[in-house]
Amino acid sequence: MTSQNESMDARDWSLLGLLSLLWSGSFIFNGLALKELPPLTLVLLRIVLAAAILLPVARLRGLGFPRGIVGWLPFLAVALFNNVVPFCLIVIGQTFITSGLAAVLNATTPLFTIVVMAAAGDERLSVRRAAGLIVGLVGVVILRGGSGLGGSAGGYGILFGLGASLSYGIAALLVRRHLAQSPPLATATFQFSASSVMMLVIAGAVDQPWRLPLPGLQTWLAVIGLAALSTAFAYIVFFQILRRSGATNVMLVTLLIPLTTILLGSLVLGESISLREISGALVIGSALLVIDGRILSVIRLSPRPSC
Repeated sequence: MTSQNESMDARDWSLLGLLSLLWSGSFIFNGLALKELPPLTLVLLRIVLAAAILLPVARLRGLGFPRGIVGWLPFLAVALFNNVVPFCLIVIGQTFITSGLAAVLNATTPLFTIVVMAAAGDERLSVRRAAGLIVGLVGVVILRGGSGLGGSAGGYGILFGLGASLSYGIAALLVRRHLAQSPPLATATFQFSASSVMMLVIAGAVDQPWRLPLPGLQTWLAVIGLAALSTAFAYIVFFQILRRSGATNVMLVTLLIPLTTILLGSLVLGESISLREISGALVIGSALLVIDGRILSVIRLSPRPSC
């Protein structure tokens, strides 16, 4: 990550809003496509189509392919933890829970990223971040209603969502250590190329997609939107924000995604979200604000009214 600026200009905020809309759309596209496709086949199509879209663009831009197994290893590792594992867990989780709740769980990614970075010794676990983690855990408990994470369909869906967030945290560490200087287009293209091979093996062994009936037009449109907009284009935007503004600023997108997804889920899929889930989402959002710290800084710097 070549840039770690604390400030964000109008272009950064525009990119952040665009990324929020693109990634919110992924949960909606998943919800539509899962009506006819099994989870692993959906992930396979998402990744392969994204790679097919990005590879010609990368060639036109003159990006050289990684050389040998050593050159591909970082992309293979990032592909596993940034694509294969989280995409599969999120889609499987969405067979148990709504798209809105899946997006709320995805908002815990910065919490897991902090834990992973601290455990790896890359970032210090400050008091503010520790407090944010505690608040975030409270939010997760509220989401489940205090009845534990396992033992029910919703509980398994929550576990899958949290597992995806942990995987994203590991991916953030790998990108920071091994792909910080990689151009955004190259990082997106080569990780999807690597994950395509993995998913061909996994989905081929489990779902045997060639035996499935052909899905309808709505499903194909959802898959194309998922691959082109919420995957290929979204990851270019993500890595661009990461390079321009740093990991702290790009993390703010997780505050926007749940709200956008809940609204889209209600409009497109007819989903509803309970008061408990809204409360949990607000608590998790508060945790992210505590971790980010800028709101607290503004409060401390605000002039006190004179008597």
